[in-house]
Amino acid sequence: MRLEDKPLNFIVNFLLGIAWASIFIASITAFLTFYKDTFFFALVSSFIAALPGIIAILSLEHFITNKEKLYELKKQTKLLEESLYNQDK
Repeated sequence: MRLEDKPLNFIVNFLLGIAWASIFIASITAFLTFYKDTFFFALVSSFIAALPGIIAILSLEHFITNKEKLYELKKQTKLLEESLYNQDK
């Protein structure tokens, strides 16, 4: 959706979906497992169980942002080279 490279876009979006699913499954499972002990312990364990998925999402979003920045810089470089070429004429 956001990246210009279609296969890479598919892979990144697929991995984002997996990361979100792992967050939901891990946090719900941890919460329901430790709910019998105390509510506070269940919340803390739910957050700890969701951390790997959160880290995966943040790293994938960082990757997408860097790729978008690279595409924009390539566009700007091309426009600057064209304007420099037109100025020389």
